[in-house]
This record gives sequence, structure tokens and C-alpha cells, in this order.
Amino acid sequence: MSEANQGKAKAGAMIVPVTPFEQNCTILWCEATKKAIVIDPGGDVPNIQAAIAQAKVTVEKIWLTHGHIDHVGGAADLRDALKVPIEGPHIADKFLLDNVVASGARFGITGVRDVTPDRWLEEGDTVEIGELVFDILHCPGHSPGSVVFFNKAMRFAHVGDVLFNGSVGRTDLPGGSHETLIRSIKDKLLPLGDDVGFICGHGAGSSFGQERMTNPFLTGMA
Repeated sequence: MSEANQGKAKAGAMIVPVTPFEQNCTILWCEATKKAIVIDPGGDVPNIQAAIAQAKVTVEKIWLTHGHIDHVGGAADLRDALKVPIEGPHIADKFLLDNVVASGARFGITGVRDVTPDRWLEEGDTVEIGELVFDILHCPGHSPGSVVFFNKAMRFAHVGDVLFNGSVGRTDLPGGSHETLIRSIKDKLLPLGDDVGFICGHGAGSSFGQERMTNPFLTGMA
């Protein structure tokens, strides 16, 4: 568990690794109100529910960064259990969300459901939880509808599988484009500032500055 202490409203976060892909399902909450969101509940819903109880927060929304199965496989079940709306990703990932069950069959993953968000997100939208406000950046490349959640006050972002610590999202899946992904990172994420820290969909987080200076996919060394 970690806390972001910058800005007027502090946030807490807990990462719950889910699915065989060890995806970082993230519970993020406003410290002032204890209202929370769950980002990318890809599966293992009982584990996510146990973490919510441990954090002693009230989940009011589910946010999806993109439509791949390891990020959305448990979203429908968690929505039913918590009776909260799903926001995101961009509608360009609708073809992925409509085929979660079929995707699971290809990977040998059962117990997943297709899912339709209550709200699609677009570039320039904002989403809120408690006193925290996040800007939406549409960052295609890993998938056509990938979005990033950015809180300017805390200098914090959740980037899904767009950018990783030392790597970038894979682009060999349907709708992927390496050129588009690198453009999304360089044109939309890096200009936000070197001081912006981020949680990503797999592995340890980092900062935009660290990745700008050392990530081989951004320095041209990959």
C-alpha cells in the first residue's frame, strides 16, 4: 500500500496482482472521503473484494484502461457484486470487450464475461473519485482504445499497458501499432512532466522522467 501526499487531496493505493498474467489490478482511493475506484479488475474477483475490505474503503466505480482480457475479465462480475458503474476505456476497444469470452478461450481462461461500460471515455474527459479529479488521455497503440488517467495535482498517472518500467506495451495484438504507441507516449505522456509518477498494468511503476531517459524504446536503443 502506498500514499500520494502531494496536492490538497491525498490518495491511497493498493495493487492486487490478478490472472496468470500478473496484471496490476489497482484499488485507488481518496484519503479524505475513503471513496475508491478499482482499475482493471481482470479476474480473481474474490481477491479484489478481500483487498477492498482490507483497505476499508467504499468502491464507487470501476475504471478500465483498455479491453484486453487480463484487465477486464472480472469487470462484469465485480460490477454485479458492488453495484457500481464501469467507466472506460475509449469506444475503439469495443470489439475487445465484446469478445472477452472468446479471448479467454484462446488463453485457456474461463469464468470471464463480455462487458459493456456504463460510460465510454474520450480525450479531454474527466473522471472523479471523492476529491480526486483525473484527466483522460486517449493513448492508442497497445490497443486502439487505451486510455490513461492523469491527476495533475498529485503528479500521478495510471497508464495501463501503454508504458512500463523499462518497456512499452506489446503491439502484436489486434489493433496494435508500435508506431502509434510510441507517438502516444511521446506526444501525450512525456510532455506532462518528468516528475509524474505512474502505476502501470504489469510490474513496478516508474516516472515519466525515468522512462524518458532510460527506456530503450524511447531513447532509440531498442
